[in-house]
Amino acid sequence: MHAAEREKLILEALEPTGFVSYRDLETRLEASPATIRRDLSRLEEAGQITRVHGGAKRAAHDEDTAPTAARVSLLGTPFDQSITQNLAPKQAIGRAAAALCEPGEGIMIDGGTTTLQMCPHLAGLDLQVLTNSLHIVNALLPQAGTRILVPSGSVFREQNIILAPSGEDSMPRFHAPKLFMGAAAVGPRGVMQDDPILVAAERRLMDRAEQVILLVDSSKFVSSSGAIVCGLDEVDVLITDSAILPDQADMLRAQGVRLIIA
Repeated sequence: MHAAEREKLILEALEPTGFVSYRDLETRLEASPATIRRDLSRLEEAGQITRVHGGAKRAAHDEDTAPTAARVSLLGTPFDQSITQNLAPKQAIGRAAAALCEPGEGIMIDGGTTTLQMCPHLAGLDLQVLTNSLHIVNALLPQAGTRILVPSGSVFREQNIILAPSGEDSMPRFHAPKLFMGAAAVGPRGVMQDDPILVAAERRLMDRAEQVILLVDSSKFVSSSGAIVCGLDEVDVLITDSAILPDQADMLRAQGVRLIIA
């Protein structure tokens, strides 16, 4: 494939969300990491993209044409339906995740039915929590000692989360030692979400975290297509339930992931 063809594909990959990961580009282009870096360097020099941690985003002058949260709805299972699925494992995972939090620290919790299960166990820790989930905000409000931060953006009613337009940095100035997030699927290619819009939002959170802690029940380890959020090598800790298969556990450990069985 010629360089011009690869560059065209890179720009097309940016269209849905304004962000594309290196791992996604390797899959799309079937090119080496060194070749992709050179392609991105040329596009950046031409003012068409900006290279960021984990991939590339649309250059600032193109961001006004990106789809906004107000004009689209998210793919995937609505929150009210998915919250009843595999509830007992999710509750155990949430309890184990909360046990990793230190009193008084700042953390980030991405929206999701599994991350929501952390909330009852955070009472009394006096945490500062940045979250994009209105469900999580509601669960934390009764905890007088928990300080809550939310980003600006539009509300997606299906998931009850707040997302900003692609390329817009709407997060408060916040850095945290831990990010807790979920996923639609996990496999050899990495962590996946149903909707590319979620990928850009989660990458923004990852850029502000020292540790990425993934909360997924064992049903998420399936062969699935989706938008890749990150490779397994970018996940520090993964918490799941005891139904995970041995070969799935081996896959995670081979990538240096610390595995916690709830």
